[in-house]
Amino acid sequence: MSFKAAPILLAAIWSMAGCAVSTAQRSELNSAPVAGSTLEQRQRRTAAAYRELQQARYDKSLAEQDLLNAQSAYDGARKNADLLKREADSASKAYAAAQAREKAAEAAYEGGIRSVDELYQSGAGGSRPAR
Repeated sequence: MSFKAAPILLAAIWSMAGCAVSTAQRSELNSAPVAGSTLEQRQRRTAAAYRELQQARYDKSLAEQDLLNAQSAYDGARKNADLLKREADSASKAYAAAQAREKAAEAAYEGGIRSVDELYQSGAGGSRPAR
């Protein structure tokens, strides 16, 4: 790479990285008495910094997508949890009603047995059947 092409390459890298290079800076780069190895080192560091910037932007976009997915999943889970809570409350009420119905039916059955026993004990029911 020639010394004249190197500043142009550096300016192109800077502009790709979002750093505006003015005409004065370009002429300063072209006329700067910098040894070739120092300029090349700076160009490599600048290129590495640009790659790092690109990677950081990519990582940020992945992290942003992960955040959006997590928020969406959380919202869905919360709605699902609310639905499950309503279903559990409804099932609990149905269970309590079934328990009450069972208790009432058991009481009615026990009352019927007592009534039949009373009839047999009074002698009006004839002989008692085996249970």
